[in-house]
Amino acid sequence: MECCLLTVCAASVALLFALLYFLVQRNGTCTLIWHAFINERLYDTLTRSTRPQRMLKAVQKNAIRGNPESVISAIDYFCKHSEWAMNVGDEKGCILDSVVTEVDPSTVLELGTYCGYSTVRIARLLSPGTKFITVEFNPASAEVARKIIAYAGLQDKVTLVEGASGDLIPQIKKLYGITTFDFIFLDHWKDRYLPDIKLFEEYGLLRKGSVLLADNVICPGTPEYLEYVRNSPRYESRYYPSHLEYTKVEDGLEKSLFLG
Repeated sequence: MECCLLTVCAASVALLFALLYFLVQRNGTCTLIWHAFINERLYDTLTRSTRPQRMLKAVQKNAIRGNPESVISAIDYFCKHSEWAMNVGDEKGCILDSVVTEVDPSTVLELGTYCGYSTVRIARLLSPGTKFITVEFNPASAEVARKIIAYAGLQDKVTLVEGASGDLIPQIKKLYGITTFDFIFLDHWKDRYLPDIKLFEEYGLLRKGSVLLADNVICPGTPEYLEYVRNSPRYESRYYPSHLEYTKVEDGLEKSLFLG
């Protein structure tokens, strides 16, 4: 009897874990809750460190100093095999690469540096003399990002600014002498996408032909932003279907061309 009960319990636990694994792989909400809250806090407690700090150690251990491609590969490997992290990721990263290459910008703004993964992807493709500003709200993440960007040998191509996007955008012309941006990558707080694009318009930071690329428009999702850029006569938008970084959850990027 006890043997049968143990078998049933073991089977139930196995089924529960299988269901949990399926949900984490396929359901966006479950994926984010598991990776961004439960799993991250567990690792933080066990290691007495943070996920950005652990990512930095992985880069320092496995990447070649001064080689951006090896830094990107080291972070991708860490996120696939050790700990998930909300970088743009390798799959969507290739889309980001293609858009940056197509635009060939001379002025670039990134909102949401996190640990510098997408910053490295963008900076390595920029022509000499390009002005590139990346903005990060969290000081601890910004500290790690600076070290990763420097490890990739790209510190001279990037200006990393700490603070809130809503505070910075109105001051960009005055502080950095940039009149308009050729390319803007949005990958920060999703509820800031729409207010910030309206700030770009209000302060004249977009020119005819400026390109905005927004990440995570499906998961976690930015419905108000998508409705705005897809219905405004001032933009021509295209959706690039993909997956949430390092998962099979549906996600994508929205590229919006400013028409003036």
